[in-house]
Amino acid sequence: MRHLLIAVALFFAAACGGATPERNTAAPEESAAPADAFLQRLARHCGQAFEGRIVANEPADPNDPFTGKPLVMHVRECGEREIKVPFHVGEDRSRTWVITRTGTGLRLKHDHRHEDGSEDVLTQYGGDTAAPGTPRRQEFPVDQFSKDLFERENRQVSMTNVWAMEIEPGQVFIYELSRPGRLFRVEFDLTRPVPPPPAPWGHR
Repeated sequence: MRHLLIAVALFFAAACGGATPERNTAAPEESAAPADAFLQRLARHCGQAFEGRIVANEPADPNDPFTGKPLVMHVRECGEREIKVPFHVGEDRSRTWVITRTGTGLRLKHDHRHEDGSEDVLTQYGGDTAAPGTPRRQEFPVDQFSKDLFERENRQVSMTNVWAMEIEPGQVFIYELSRPGRLFRVEFDLTRPVPPPPAPWGHR
């Protein structure tokens, strides 16, 4: 009987906090919010550049500025809450993707410049994530600023745009644009870095 009482006492002592609490052994990325984990994955490649290829372009456009051109992304500027990724199309250095951490997720903006550094009329369009997403994939529905811009510039076809980015560190990065009747995807090979290109227009 005495042994039974001791066993019961030990059981309740453990239940009330006497047991050693379990330690969180998850890796930083695994314990981070999806938005933060996505930025961490991208930041692993800071300073590196990679070649890409078009894997979807529906419907095909004979005047598409990307077809037949070398495509290079450069993870060029990495801050704690913002990463800038120039996207070079041949000798055209006008495009930079800007991914920013917001209070609720991520924001993607397209910074478009002319060769003299001035802003293009179609610039700073994009959107904020509407869902947590995953460490691998984030989606950016078009925001109101962009809708107003597209309306003003007679680009109503883009009013339902959804952009997306995917990353598997050391393997692949994907940039995607989709809307009803349109799908465009560029896949970058992260296994083979290439020499970084010159600075994008408008950036030092």
